[in-house]
Amino acid sequence: MRAAVLYPPFRKDGAFPLLTQNRHLKFSKSLEVRIFPLVPGHLATNLKHLGHEVLWLDGINRRMSDEEFDAQLDAFKPEVIFLETKAPVVKRHWKYVEELKTRYPQVKVVLMGDHVSYFPGESVENSKVDYVITGGDYDIVGRNIVQFLAGKEPLGPGVWYRDESGKVATTGPHKLTDALDSLPFIDRELTRFLDYGEAYLLRPTAYILTGRGCGASDASPNSVGVCTFCIWQHALWGKTARLRSPGNVAAEMQECIEKHGVWEFFDDNESGPIYNIEWLKEFYKELQARKLLGRFQFSSNCRADTLSVEVVDLLVKCGWRLLKIGLESGSDYSIKHLAKCETVDLISNGVKMAKDRGLVVLLTTMFGYPWETEEDMTKTYEVTKELLNYKVRFGDCMQASVVIAYPGSPLWREATNKGWLLIGKEDYERYDMSHPILKTNVNPAPWTRKTWALMKTPSFMFRQLITIRHFREFDLLWRGLRSLLGHVQDYSEPIPENATTNATTPQTAASH
Repeated sequence: MRAAVLYPPFRKDGAFPLLTQNRHLKFSKSLEVRIFPLVPGHLATNLKHLGHEVLWLDGINRRMSDEEFDAQLDAFKPEVIFLETKAPVVKRHWKYVEELKTRYPQVKVVLMGDHVSYFPGESVENSKVDYVITGGDYDIVGRNIVQFLAGKEPLGPGVWYRDESGKVATTGPHKLTDALDSLPFIDRELTRFLDYGEAYLLRPTAYILTGRGCGASDASPNSVGVCTFCIWQHALWGKTARLRSPGNVAAEMQECIEKHGVWEFFDDNESGPIYNIEWLKEFYKELQARKLLGRFQFSSNCRADTLSVEVVDLLVKCGWRLLKIGLESGSDYSIKHLAKCETVDLISNGVKMAKDRGLVVLLTTMFGYPWETEEDMTKTYEVTKELLNYKVRFGDCMQASVVIAYPGSPLWREATNKGWLLIGKEDYERYDMSHPILKTNVNPAPWTRKTWALMKTPSFMFRQLITIRHFREFDLLWRGLRSLLGHVQDYSEPIPENATTNATTPQTAASH
């Protein structure tokens, strides 16, 4: 069959949506955020390996015009189309599905992603979509759907559709696979990997998944990621964590290095493999045996509670350069409220431990929790400032955003139960981070802008510059400045007066 994996180039006021592989979608003016969609990449590769003809058409990250995008799709003549969606664009996708069905009357359209995993029947009822995939392994379920349409397999679990009478039907709950090693390595040419990268990553970059889900260390085995704001862990991964084998990951990296000249890998697995020290030890042995040490650099997401001196030393030996660590708030009460299973001190110690041993850190944080006060936001700003400026090396950076409670997440359910939403529950297009959607005691937008501005202070920029050691880092510097200017524009618009409404919570974080 002819199968297309599409990202139509939707825009809002000239900005593109950060949809691919993003936990939170926003329309951004930064041209440097082009994240590779990993599970769809596996889907496209799976289909090609089975002999299907595959079109990978990412109009968002290629910054395509509507006309150019449509021309390539028309030339392909698709028989089945896959669209990854999220709450802020799901209604656009419903309309787009209708357009597709008009243009290609026989085409089958499939929706996948976190929002439709939580509300699959909604899309079947409100659009002309043929199938909705639930769960995070939509590469495997999508492969099954195409094989079913080709008459080669029965339709498996995890699919919602419309039966012959027009009623919403399902094949039952999705099932996550434990056989991640059995999946083919992503076809980097098919999926145009050179189109992707972020301002904090060295080029050429290849995104990979060492596993799926947010794991916990042996020291805290009961704290597998359940953060209340994280829609992926709740909608896609079922609060679980799985890892590929170290040998399988090393083999994919070797292929990328030798075939495509990749210099930096970014592992977008929620907490990386860092929580599993035995995995790291075996990974180091694999890299040694394949003579890969020193031929690449590695960056990944990381939970600070999984770091120890032994772990960080192992990361350095394996080639790690950067850790992306979530702070989320400078208030211990807020971190506990979010079910983050950490503390401010634990996160701070982890960040400093990594920096002490030469790693650079990308710190992420959010503003706009309904229970927080000005004092709490001040704490978040001060902790972020302290950690950003601790032993500065070139590459240290941070991200700040307004918190968004996605429909279906525990934070969203709490917000609906307590009357915190400033918008209607199904005003999905307004979950796009352009304005706060939760009642707050303090307007979070100025704090977000102020925190982003930490990276523009002369002292921080000077200490970055004097630690540049490699010619590749000059390119990173240029892209980082362009990205920062774009992100500052994202938060430069005035916030409406009614966007900040007292949350009227009986207890705030500061009171704890």
